This record gives sequence, C-alpha cells and structure tokens, in this order.
Amino acid sequence: MGIALIVHGGAGEIEDRHAAPHREGARRAAQVGWEILARGGSALDAVQAAVMVMEDDPAFDAGIGSFLNREGIVELDASFMDGRTLDAGAVAGVQRVKNPIILARRVLESEHTMLIGRGAEQFAQEQGLALIDNAWLRTPEQIELWKQCLANPPEPTPARSVPIQGSGTVGCVAVDCQGNIAAGTSTGGRKFKRVGRVGDSPLIGAGVYADNLRGGASSTGWGEAITRVVLAKTAVDALANNRPPREVACDAIAYLARRVGGTGGIILADPHGRVGFAFNTPRMARAFVVEGMAQVAAGC
Repeated sequence: MGIALIVHGGAGEIEDRHAAPHREGARRAAQVGWEILARGGSALDAVQAAVMVMEDDPAFDAGIGSFLNREGIVELDASFMDGRTLDAGAVAGVQRVKNPIILARRVLESEHTMLIGRGAEQFAQEQGLALIDNAWLRTPEQIELWKQCLANPPEPTPARSVPIQGSGTVGCVAVDCQGNIAAGTSTGGRKFKRVGRVGDSPLIGAGVYADNLRGGASSTGWGEAITRVVLAKTAVDALANNRPPREVACDAIAYLARRVGGTGGIILADPHGRVGFAFNTPRMARAFVVEGMAQVAAGC
C-alpha cells in the first residue's frame, strides 16, 4: 500500500491550442495535492486542494471559466466522497460559489448528501463561505462562445446521439498514508446547456465514487451517458479481486461506449496506491503521481 493521487481536467475535443494549458493545469493540481499527501495529510484534503487549483484555472470547465448556459449564466456542480465512511456530498446549479468543491465537502460533513441552487448557496453562507457575483466566473472567451451559440444555436441533441464535445470537467482521486481514499469532481457542465441541466458530475456513483475496500473514481465526458451506466460505481466495483486500475478503466470506458454509445473518460485509484485512466475522446487532460515516482506525470 502506498500514497497516490490522480487528477483529470476533462475529456473531449480539447483544441491543440488548449492542450498545453490543460496539461500544465492538471500537473499543478496534482503537485499541490501530492504535497499534502507527502506530508501525511488526508486524502480528503488532497482532493479538495487539487480540485480547487483547477476550479481557479480558467483553462478548465469548472469554477472560473466554465461554460455559460443558455441565459449566459455559469451554473456549477460538484461532488465529494469519503471512502472511509462512504459519506458523500454534492451541490448542483450553484451560481455564486467560487469553489463548489469546498461546498460539496461541507455538505458531505452535514446531515445531507445533495443541495441545489438557492438552498445550496444559503447553506454556503451558513458555513461561512462568501458568495460572489456570477460575473466573476465568466471569462471573455466563454462570453464570446456564448454569443456565437446565441447567433447560431446548436441543434438539439437526441437522447442517444453523441453531443458536441466539451472539455474541462475536473476531478481527483487520492489515497493517503492511512489507506483512506477520497474522490471529487467539479464542473460547469455542457456548452450552452439548458438552464437547470445537471449531468453526471454531482451524482454519487455516476460522476464520483470512493470506497476504501475497493478504490475511488472520478468520471468526465458526456454526462447523460455516464449517468445511465453509473460509471464511477461500476468501475470501482470492478476493482474487486485485485484487478489493475488501468485495465478496469479501459473496460469501463469500453462498456460506456458499447452499452449507451457514450464518450468520456475516467480516473481510478485502488487501496494499494495504484492508479489508472482511460478515455475514448480525442483528448483527456490528466496527471498522476504515486509513491516512488520522482515527479508528476501529465498528459493531454
């Protein structure tokens, strides 16, 4: 058993000009989380810190720089799970929270598992988290993209047709020195999404799952398809019998494609401190480091 951490910065059609910012952003996030683990910190703290780095990086579709919905507003979703206790927390449709992963953790520590919209923001205030103006989350690049979509709205995507690919949802899985596993996911959702749309990211078992007995996972990609196969829980369950995370990740994405025609990616870590990832999109930003490695490995 050893400490380990893996992050993703979204699976999709990441343009060539955006590949380096995604790769380096994932590397920075993994480094921040790893430093916490290396000091003996908890998997929960490492996941929160790593995801916050990516929420604060406009390269990703999470926090600052997220896609705008049809009304030009950023709506954020996030989830968090503690593999030691199976406690979970999630928020959806929040508009005035800078780092929804922090709020998801506060929900995890409460009597609830999910809060949405205005109620989630009220809970944030009760927890001492300052609310911000939604405009602070909107970047010039995403505003311009929204204007283009207004001028030429994307065709509605049939329920079982592959949608126009986005990119940038973020996630992290960590294993600490006590053998505890945590996982978190955060997103701004799909480009030009319908107001109130929620994908897989805040759904426990679909966008995130963690269980000390088997492992942890964070999903990214076409949320509606990922939700249908409960991808994160399906993958974690498949880690039984000491199966390698890399093999399980590949099988999970193959199942996503075969069963519902889905596209996306997944990251995994098991109780032994082994990690794995897979994706069937053109790119997926990711970075990982496990005990014994000299530095973070990153790609996109």
